[in-house]
Amino acid sequence: MSNTSSKSTDLPPVIGITGGIGSGKSLVCKIFRNLGIPVFEADQVAKSLYRTDPALKEGLIHLFGSGVLDPAGEVDRKYLAALIFSDKEALEQVNRLVHPCVREAFVKWRHTQTAPYVLHEAAILFESGFYRMMDATILVVAPEEMRIRRVAERDHLSRESVIARMKNQWPDSRKIKLADYLIVNDESRLIIEQIMDIDQKIKAHGKFC
Repeated sequence: MSNTSSKSTDLPPVIGITGGIGSGKSLVCKIFRNLGIPVFEADQVAKSLYRTDPALKEGLIHLFGSGVLDPAGEVDRKYLAALIFSDKEALEQVNRLVHPCVREAFVKWRHTQTAPYVLHEAAILFESGFYRMMDATILVVAPEEMRIRRVAERDHLSRESVIARMKNQWPDSRKIKLADYLIVNDESRLIIEQIMDIDQKIKAHGKFC
């Protein structure tokens, strides 16, 4: 889904990368890093902003009350996660607070990069609409049952809890229609070969080919 975000600038093209919970997106990003491609982890940046951005903290208190803070006065992310994973309206409210802060952090980060291109990793890249700001997008997919198993084992969650989290993200069938590149992580295809192919295409053509 190519746009004009890098045209008429000396900034590196931005390739958005996303994937549903348990798809293996983090592993794919690690491999891209090994290829020398910087990765902006939007979800990790958001977590740090809960600690460092006073305006964001105040916004959360305004929405949910002081109960959103832990005894030390910091945002209780486990409590917040329980709220938003069971309440779509609460999830949207939090996203409206967090996304502008993350985007500002990304803009600053991008201006420090000199690689051939950079990756912007986000769990809800398509759901948030931020994919429209990308020069191209990569979607990591895996079979649903495999994803459920991975997350249940990794996070020690019940099958029902994993499925509830998955429902907060678009199904792969919807995201595939918007993605420029697809990486299938089903444990039967080598993801390194898929990543290398995408990396070469982006480097050769600048963005999406």
